[in-house]
Amino acid sequence: MNLIDTAEIYGSEPLVREAIRGAKREELFVATKVWSNHLRRESLFKALEGSLNRLGLNYVDLYQVHFPNRRVPISETMGAMEEMVDKGKIRHIGISNFSLKQTEEAVHSLKKYELASIQINYSLSHRVPERDLIPYCQKEGIAVMAYYPLAHGKLSNTSEKLRPLLQKYGKTPSQLALNWLASIPNVFPIPRASKVEHVKENLEAVGWRMDDSDRRELERLVAGQ
Repeated sequence: MNLIDTAEIYGSEPLVREAIRGAKREELFVATKVWSNHLRRESLFKALEGSLNRLGLNYVDLYQVHFPNRRVPISETMGAMEEMVDKGKIRHIGISNFSLKQTEEAVHSLKKYELASIQINYSLSHRVPERDLIPYCQKEGIAVMAYYPLAHGKLSNTSEKLRPLLQKYGKTPSQLALNWLASIPNVFPIPRASKVEHVKENLEAVGWRMDDSDRRELERLVAGQ
């Protein structure tokens, strides 16, 4: 687990700076986001420099548009992103909370580099993106970073209906839900953890896989909750 995802609006970039102090830079994958009022070319440059200063880094591995801004052409923002890749300030370009149409616009606006990722609300209990956005991203090779993968804790609660699956795999409800996501091509869950114990629990959600029949049973049980 070496991905750290933050954003200028979270106010946590200085904390990340302290957390990664002394770590080998090449072993970290640091992602941050630019807010929707900083998507004009010059404003984006300034926002990125601000994030880099707060993070104490020379570059970020992934720079993401936090939310689209209808008043700013996506092409202008994507063009500025590509300039920052050329300058070595960012490694990869990402977006967040974009619709399928907006994602397609972002992809078509990029001239030199590919869109690396999109962050969306996606979980066992929120599967709306499967209608169009997930298939598109899989076809285009765009990584889907699933936030709220535990549905604000809803999927962490133990249900009697889940006990057979929990006992079969020796896992917690959270681990089943995260494993379900992680086993989908191009999908990477990014659970938020407030305690060290949660981080350790999340770590045990990968490195194994449910049977396909159990995945379908889990989907059925969660849909019926």
